[in-house]
Amino acid sequence: MAIFARGATASGADIFAMLLFRFFVAAVLLIVWCRLQRVRFPSRRQSLHIALMGGIGYVGQSLCFFGALQYAQASLVALLLYLYPVFVTILAAIFLRERLTPVKLGALVLCSLGTALTVGGGQGQPLGMALAVAAALIYSGYIVVGARLTRGVDARATATLVCVAATASFGVMSAIRASQGESLHWPASAGGWAALIAIALCSTVVAILTFFAGLQRLGAGRASMLSTLEPVVTVLLAAMLLGETLTPAQWGGGALILAGVVWLSARGAAANA
Repeated sequence: MAIFARGATASGADIFAMLLFRFFVAAVLLIVWCRLQRVRFPSRRQSLHIALMGGIGYVGQSLCFFGALQYAQASLVALLLYLYPVFVTILAAIFLRERLTPVKLGALVLCSLGTALTVGGGQGQPLGMALAVAAALIYSGYIVVGARLTRGVDARATATLVCVAATASFGVMSAIRASQGESLHWPASAGGWAALIAIALCSTVVAILTFFAGLQRLGAGRASMLSTLEPVVTVLLAAMLLGETLTPAQWGGGALILAGVVWLSARGAAANA
């Protein structure tokens, strides 16, 4: 999403326009898909809880993350955000009673060290760093709460409820901003609109569906650690599409993350065999 967001921003889109478009398009597509597939939604109470998880947790994490970028370098913000696998593993052990096995702890150490090397250092104001840590904490709570609330719920229904709630939240915020004379800024080129569509399809519909499906099968701790592949993918795509140079430290960090993920997956598969 960082690659697509850069293209949309370069075309003139602002953060609120990107986020509103992202969740609105994703919500519409998911609603249509669920209707065609006759997906069964949970009870009203459970649906409300999942919607609140998306409308508050997902939105709060997004706002803290993008707010942090205003006061700290992107690399530092990304590093602090990817503290969340540590938080998730600890919270899952406390609230979901997931075991802190030696394999999990070892993989967590490898993934954390790899993330630090991959995204690099950076500088920032205390407010930026605080917002980045807040984003990590909110996202951690979102994952742990989601693991409990979505048990037995179709991943398509969960993704739909989350996107509808996020659309409503950003719609209200955009309306408030518009009443204050701060209108949304949309892309000025076809390439910018293509980037927005890619954010909605690839980085939202596919990403949220597969994450919740994996969350149900793997648990919060393993799912969060596997998602540390994200900075590796981002760095590789930035190198291929934007011409950004990969440093030896970034290659080493990617290798550590891959090692942690492969170890975690292999031992987890062996345990489930």
